[in-house]
Amino acid sequence: MTDKLAEFLDNSFTAYHAAENAAALLLKNGFVPLSETEDWSLAEGGKYFVVRGGSAIVAFTVNGLDRFAFRIVASHTDSPALKIKENAVEMTGPYARLNAETYGGGLWYTFFDRPLKIAGRLVVKEDGEIRTRTAESDFFVSVPSLAVHMNRGVNDGFAVNAQTDLQPLLGLFPDGAPDFPALLSDKEILSYDLFLVNAQPAYTFGANGEFLASPRIDNLTSVYSSLEALLAQGESGGICVAACLDNEEVGSRTMQGAGGDFLENVLRRIAYALKFDDSEYYKALASSFFISLDNGHALHPNHPEKCDPTNRPVPGGGVVIKTHANKAYTTDALSSAVVKEIFSRAGVKYQTFFNRSDMPSGGTLGAISSGHVGVLSADLGIAQLAMHSACECFARSDYDELVSGLTAYYSSDILFTEEGIKLR
Repeated sequence: MTDKLAEFLDNSFTAYHAAENAAALLLKNGFVPLSETEDWSLAEGGKYFVVRGGSAIVAFTVNGLDRFAFRIVASHTDSPALKIKENAVEMTGPYARLNAETYGGGLWYTFFDRPLKIAGRLVVKEDGEIRTRTAESDFFVSVPSLAVHMNRGVNDGFAVNAQTDLQPLLGLFPDGAPDFPALLSDKEILSYDLFLVNAQPAYTFGANGEFLASPRIDNLTSVYSSLEALLAQGESGGICVAACLDNEEVGSRTMQGAGGDFLENVLRRIAYALKFDDSEYYKALASSFFISLDNGHALHPNHPEKCDPTNRPVPGGGVVIKTHANKAYTTDALSSAVVKEIFSRAGVKYQTFFNRSDMPSGGTLGAISSGHVGVLSADLGIAQLAMHSACECFARSDYDELVSGLTAYYSSDILFTEEGIKLR
């Protein structure tokens, strides 16, 4: 099952590419594109998607409407990278370098000596209009390390300086600075959102080929698994939603991120288009479920001391259910129980993740989304190694478990009663 995932990882260099590739997959499977600037006409049995900002996409299916509620899976399309500034070219002798800044909390030393592509979106003037186009270079650039002979203490500790150490080498231009970003397009370029991303293809490793390594595993495994599950869902009621949002790595507080109103607006417009009033919409939210899907840390083979002593998720152990006392994750006892019951019925393996009590926790988009869409929620993901590295890895079998678990979730009716929650 990971072959298609690997192809998605290889071709989704940035959030813009991920959203574009997701839209192509949905169109291929009969989903109808919607626009936020136009009226929506929805029908029971219909499949739809809408894109915002070119980098976030929300897809949904309209199932039986005798029970109006939402089953949502939310993930993010962005990953740590180097973002190219304007007036980017800086010359040092014949060397042309690109002036870049860090995007997100990357493990920056892993970006050295890699085949990097320039990728993202161009804003161009075409036929009298301002238009956006995804783009990627047909050549590589690289950030060369400083030789150990010139930095004798590097193996005793090295702090990466973003301004001096992470400026990639574009090429040799002895006659002067090249015209950038005209190297990427023959259109009239007005502006750009361009990144330097690892172009290394996904590969398997391990004696039994049990691991998949690739750039952007966090969090495109979540994006693609939610789409695969949405396509594979069985018969059920309500609205199934796969929300693939942008900018989680920098706090989500953008119009296309979980801190914006994109998901909330889509849910409200679904209700409006299906002729449900505000009261019915709020009742639907109270009867809905939300999965915040973002990867977690696996037990590290070289540093087991960094893991919680009694909750130690391992590659191959199944889907991770993540919990945090101070609500970096949204899971509570009730939402955890719902997920465990759905997975158990489907024969899906799962395991639990808690941070060490003396270590701070990373966050996900779930807690931010809950400020806009108040729904019972759980945080899930795959246990991975090397999170935020230029190349991450996980156990391939866990991806299969995740897709099976999400498919079972989309195929279940979660009924909220006076006594509790009933699954069918």
